[in-house]
Amino acid sequence: MIGILYICTGKYIMFWKDFYLSCEKNFLLSHEKRYFVFTDSEEIEFENVPNVTKIYQKDLGWPYNTLQRFNIFLNGLALIKETQYLFFLNANMRFLKEIKSSILPMKEDLLAVQHPGYWNKKALDFDYERNINSTAYIPYGKGKHYFMGGFNGGKTEAYLELIVTLRNRIETDLANRIIAKWHDESHLNAYLLDRENIKILSPEYGYPENWEIPFDKSVIILDKDKFGGHNYLREPKN
Repeated sequence: MIGILYICTGKYIMFWKDFYLSCEKNFLLSHEKRYFVFTDSEEIEFENVPNVTKIYQKDLGWPYNTLQRFNIFLNGLALIKETQYLFFLNANMRFLKEIKSSILPMKEDLLAVQHPGYWNKKALDFDYERNINSTAYIPYGKGKHYFMGGFNGGKTEAYLELIVTLRNRIETDLANRIIAKWHDESHLNAYLLDRENIKILSPEYGYPENWEIPFDKSVIILDKDKFGGHNYLREPKN
């Protein structure tokens, strides 16, 4: 079974319906899928469909909805550990083309997607966390890839290890009054640094809607400006 972790607190609930429909149409059609939807909405589309599980999650506000996502996932631990693979995708992702089983990390443990803004950059230009006091710290000269935070996953056991480790590292940083520059993405990159058990996907699987880069568009990132912009989406629902 494929588990899909999806956070849509606050106004981000507006993305859920079309995400679900595009995922059902195009993502791993030969596999059973189960959606774990973390939301503060009283009702959501498809909540009575057997493959959708709604899990209450308070809107933590910015930046904690993203920074604390690994802690959020653990609220559904008893359910998500029943899967074979787990994947997290940002709320505003859409599947445009059929994504087949070839993307699954069969030999590897984890899956990550190259960030569309850094696929052709040198390591010195990667926007890693450079605060030596952060648990997400990566020194200059280290690293081969810069991964986006909006699509990652892997075999369930390995991905749960990632989730628990990064939850703990983020809690350590917060206790020391540190927030990594790019929140969960900074911690993800630090965790994956120098690991060899990763299936790496190109920006084809995280293609910003209005960009022009030399990749197919299999999974796009919708432009949030079309939905009110970042600041609007981060505001509490009325």
